[in-house]
Amino acid sequence: MRILIVPIAALAIAAAPPVIAPPEPAPPIRILPAPAPALVETPIEALARDAAEYAALYDVPTTVALRRLHAQAESVAATERIEARFRGRLAGISIEHRPAYRINVYLTGAEPVAPEHLHVGGLDVPVIFRIGARATRDRVVWAMTTHQAEIRALFSRAPSMGFDPRTGELVIAVNQSTARSRGGADTLREKIEAITGVPVQIRLQDREDRNLGVEGGSRLIGVDPDDERRKLCTTGFVVTDGVRHGIVTAAHCVDTISHFDPAGGETPLDFVAQWGWGYRDVQVHLAPGPLQPLFYADTARTRLRPVTGQRSREATRAGDFVCHRGEKTGYHCAEVELVDFAPAGELCGGACLPTWVTVAGPHCRGGDSGAPVFVGTTAFGIVKGASYRPDKSCAFYFYMSTDYLPAGWSLLLEPPPPATNASAASRAASQ
Repeated sequence: MRILIVPIAALAIAAAPPVIAPPEPAPPIRILPAPAPALVETPIEALARDAAEYAALYDVPTTVALRRLHAQAESVAATERIEARFRGRLAGISIEHRPAYRINVYLTGAEPVAPEHLHVGGLDVPVIFRIGARATRDRVVWAMTTHQAEIRALFSRAPSMGFDPRTGELVIAVNQSTARSRGGADTLREKIEAITGVPVQIRLQDREDRNLGVEGGSRLIGVDPDDERRKLCTTGFVVTDGVRHGIVTAAHCVDTISHFDPAGGETPLDFVAQWGWGYRDVQVHLAPGPLQPLFYADTARTRLRPVTGQRSREATRAGDFVCHRGEKTGYHCAEVELVDFAPAGELCGGACLPTWVTVAGPHCRGGDSGAPVFVGTTAFGIVKGASYRPDKSCAFYFYMSTDYLPAGWSLLLEPPPPATNASAASRAASQ
């Protein structure tokens, strides 16, 4: 509780003869109420809030949105079985939201596969198989990783690249002037297909990939020793090494940093280490005492969520609906676009590996680095950077999966109560 002392007013001094004024009463002590504690959402409440964002984005009733988010989670096991079943032919799996909710599976070869249906989240979800892909996902990702240096050597500035599971192609993103200087998009495509031996799509777009400025759900501020300026970042999730509790953020944030709570209270955090190359952009800081597995999920930082689970990168699909809460942009949700993405330039202590996940804009800004990416109470990753158009608008952001937390550290999880299983949540939402 904060106490505000009101200063004593200056006493007026009269002319002679002096008059001794009676002692004034002691100034009142004003007790200011402490900020209301943040509300901790249940898993059902958390998912319902994300469902409201889904409903607004896809123009469907919130009851439908909630069922689709349950279906998204419950269909992971089924798509993993499909992936294993068609491992030798699989070019990609993606989620489609319009005109109807369904799962698309793209396969190599000419042998057709009949449509299937999944009953998940209270919905009957079609699974549609397309054939005729020219290469499997494994082959394209292998080619992208193996030939990345040769592809980068074709350009003065290394382009971003990724695998598109909707088309089964290696995507190379370049601006139009670069494409023209290399003989045009078709010439570039032919050169890169000759190098990699896989189908290539040249995506013409004028944008720049970069780390989000150092500005999970809460505010971190530190002083950059290089320019002595205060820098802002966002906390991700709470982690543990089995003995200590820490908080993660992006490795490109400053090392000496303090956490600021919604009331402005400052807590210095002890720096442990950072991992910021290839496939990682993460650092760990220790708090003075034990932490709970909670993160802020709303713009105003009045609502907290527990972390009850995590989604691996391999289990994440193009089209999955995810949310993030950044210190600059607040709380927003959008679709996953690519699951095998390598940002342009030298953002990973050199070339980045194709292990980053992209999420559609337009909500990303400097200061969101380290922000939590989640759905409901399930953790997906922490924000690294974004791709910006010439007008500075956000084309997409990209995050590091929680798969790549440093060795010895893992998410601190809170087991959900027994009543929060998906079927109970669906029944509660329908009542």
